[in-house]
Amino acid sequence: MAPTYPSHDIDECSEQPSRCGNHAICNNFPGAYRCECVEGYHFSDGGICVAAVDQRPINYCETGLHNCDIPQRAQCIYMGGSSYTCSCLPGFSGDGRACQDVDECQSSRCHPDAVCYNTPGSFTCQCKPGYQGDGFRCVPGEVEKTRCQLEREHILGRAGATDAQQPRLLGMFVPQCDEYGHYEPTQCHHSTGYCWCVDRDGRELEGTRTPPGMRPPCLSTVAPPIHQRPVVPTAVIPLPPGTHLLFAQTGKIERLPLEGNTMKKTEAKTFLHIPAKVIIGLAFDCVDKVVYWTDISEPSIGRASLHGGEPTTIIRHDLGSPEGIALDHLGRNIFWTDSQQDRIEVAKMDGTQRRVLFDTGLVNPRGIVTDSVRGNLYWTDWNRENPKIETSYMDGTNRRILAQDNLGLPNGLTFDAFSSQLCWVDAGTHRAECLNPAQPGRRKVLEGLQYPFAVTSYGKNLYYTDWKTNSVIAMDLAISKEMDTFHPHKQTRLYGITIALSQCPQGHNYCSVNNGGCTHLCLPTPGSRTCRCPDNTLGVDCIEHK
Repeated sequence: MAPTYPSHDIDECSEQPSRCGNHAICNNFPGAYRCECVEGYHFSDGGICVAAVDQRPINYCETGLHNCDIPQRAQCIYMGGSSYTCSCLPGFSGDGRACQDVDECQSSRCHPDAVCYNTPGSFTCQCKPGYQGDGFRCVPGEVEKTRCQLEREHILGRAGATDAQQPRLLGMFVPQCDEYGHYEPTQCHHSTGYCWCVDRDGRELEGTRTPPGMRPPCLSTVAPPIHQRPVVPTAVIPLPPGTHLLFAQTGKIERLPLEGNTMKKTEAKTFLHIPAKVIIGLAFDCVDKVVYWTDISEPSIGRASLHGGEPTTIIRHDLGSPEGIALDHLGRNIFWTDSQQDRIEVAKMDGTQRRVLFDTGLVNPRGIVTDSVRGNLYWTDWNRENPKIETSYMDGTNRRILAQDNLGLPNGLTFDAFSSQLCWVDAGTHRAECLNPAQPGRRKVLEGLQYPFAVTSYGKNLYYTDWKTNSVIAMDLAISKEMDTFHPHKQTRLYGITIALSQCPQGHNYCSVNNGGCTHLCLPTPGSRTCRCPDNTLGVDCIEHK
């Protein structure tokens, strides 16, 4: 018998919209209603809609959703179902979630007549001078002596002295050679106490001679030969979100997360490792999230994305000793100092359209920074005879000296766009100082620094690298006090430092939109811009104008 329905249907769903509960849809039918769970939910035994659970096991190692350390230090091992375990790779120790490099040199794995160098996850062996081999087996052999060794033997032989007697050779200079026989980058006269920098051939670099008690900040230009096994791949380890300090440590770039102004020291990790390089200067592009660096071993200028992938070299020709590097993230240009060529250059972000801004009045230019919004450029020159801090517009016009009194060896330079403060660290006076370029006078922030090399600013703090302590030091500008120190796991010399911001500072300049209307280089100035042609490409396709 067919069911009978009332002549007037009651819509139970309208009368009581919550009748079916959460995550459900109420469908009215003549004389009745039906509840249906929305997609992704199903009825439980209690008659309510609950989230559907995918019963298939998840391989967290494949999805990358595990909490093991980075692939360069650890591996994720699938255990079946949804379980996994973490294991440190050979050359590292730990629980797999946090792996530390093992110093293989502590166990004397090299031949007794070899020198051991520890590297991340591995080590390097190099036979000592006078021996031949791969470092794991060394035999006495006739090795051609280097220029430094020959010069040293000649002077000692002429004086009838031995190495042990060398300090007593009053009035004579005896060159110092490193363990490979190369000239030490810093040479000192034992009698007079004067020190200076030399190039690969032992020639004194102009403007680097310092009086007794002061050592110039000379850079080593010889990277040790690499005989490492197993080979550690060159790769970028992507950075997690947030603000990070990036600092150079010979052949690698480390990242140190910041929480406010606090260094999260336990979370410091390697961002990039290229053993054969000597990375000096660092700069960060907050637009594309790319870090740029100068390398004095090739020499070259390179870059790598914080998102990962292989690093690339963008400039490798006609460079002497590229040291400082700075970016105009608004105008999309890079600037760098070259202390061997004694010049400052500019190029587009990909390394094309190079142009020399300055090639006069420079001896040892090093630190360089930009004020992108105002179109200003700042740099240091630690020429021992005439140390100074200079500025100009980004197009090279209006060049002038900001500071030259009471300077020693001004190395690092930083500009804080929020406070408009230009600050520097000086390895000669052992001071940190600041000034506002638009106002007269300068302020001593702190005295008694050890041997500062590079500096960057973030919030109320300055962060600088120190050669004597091999550390990153946080200094509070407001109270003129050092607040914290980070010592990297590997105690080797630290060079450049920069801040990787999570987002760009607000502002624009006259090159921000459509390259300022220029055909090639657009170089901002306060309130305007200048169009410039690259060097060696002047022609009908490039127009220069204000």
